[in-house]
Amino acid sequence: MPNIIYQTSTAGLSTDEIAAIGKLRTPLRLVIEHESDLMAKKGGIRDQLFNVEKSSGFADTIVAQNEFPVFGAVAEGAAAPEVSISETYKKVVENIQFMQEFNITAKMMEDSHYGVGADAKRRAENFTRAYYRTMHEACAFALANGTATAGTFAGTSLDLSTGDGKALFAIDHAWGKGTTAGTQSNYFESADAFGSEASFEDALSELALKIRSMKDENGKPLGYTADTIILPGNCGTAERLAKKVCGTNQPMGGTNAAYINTQYGNWNVVVIPTWAIADTTKPEVLVMSSEANKALAGNMFYNRVPLTIRDFVDVHTFNYTWTGRCRFGVGFGNYKHIVKLTADESVPATAL
Repeated sequence: MPNIIYQTSTAGLSTDEIAAIGKLRTPLRLVIEHESDLMAKKGGIRDQLFNVEKSSGFADTIVAQNEFPVFGAVAEGAAAPEVSISETYKKVVENIQFMQEFNITAKMMEDSHYGVGADAKRRAENFTRAYYRTMHEACAFALANGTATAGTFAGTSLDLSTGDGKALFAIDHAWGKGTTAGTQSNYFESADAFGSEASFEDALSELALKIRSMKDENGKPLGYTADTIILPGNCGTAERLAKKVCGTNQPMGGTNAAYINTQYGNWNVVVIPTWAIADTTKPEVLVMSSEANKALAGNMFYNRVPLTIRDFVDVHTFNYTWTGRCRFGVGFGNYKHIVKLTADESVPATAL
């Protein structure tokens, strides 16, 4: 069962009020825990596309370092060659507080035996779902707005930059340090890529190659395999193309038995319902390596404070109030795990 913290106070309440609350508290807690179990099993964007870690501070710092070279050959009895490690950048992800509450009126408590308890149950269920939606939608927002360095979500500003100070998707990401350094792109454009199944198949091959060829901090290709396609929720063109290309072993655009669909069986397709692109005639798609995402601390979610619930009777209204609070951080520790392709040729993206 997901971790939920309850905080209860009955200070200043009469015996009758405590008894009235007692009839609702335990059943509503069971409703919340049951709904939380269902939402946790169902999962969402956070669980599918982000690394989830516990946090114990105001913020969490991701430190990137250069990779070790291959082992060196040495003579018998000789010492192993020493390698040095250097820090390339730091990325700080701040944990932000989110809150919500719902009320069960005094009349609802008094008249619960007439059936309005069902309304209280629905409020508790919606309250719990809202907590999970907040986490998933924060993660979805970060990916959907990955061409910006910051964005406003639920009234607060999220830092969407990576460790090099660039947006998640940029044409001039930095790699290395000092004399051994350069830039590389993970943001591409192609007006033709979404024109047909065959064109989309070719585009996926190129995007997978881009991820495989991403340079590490020493300038060598990382070699990760792309396996995840991420699509906006309002672009049927991109979704149809992705599902057609990934869902059959038949060649795209022809019936020649000498050819195969090179993308069949390679991909997990994820649609983000809340990601809506402005112009659906110019589709967009993200391609990610789940292995690189984990190894390089790419998409990060830090769980600082789980859902913490306090229930009390408001002295001014006599309403029975349930307040929920949580803290978490969403950010990107790296950019080398993911690339973006757009059909919009007007944006500053690298030609695919």
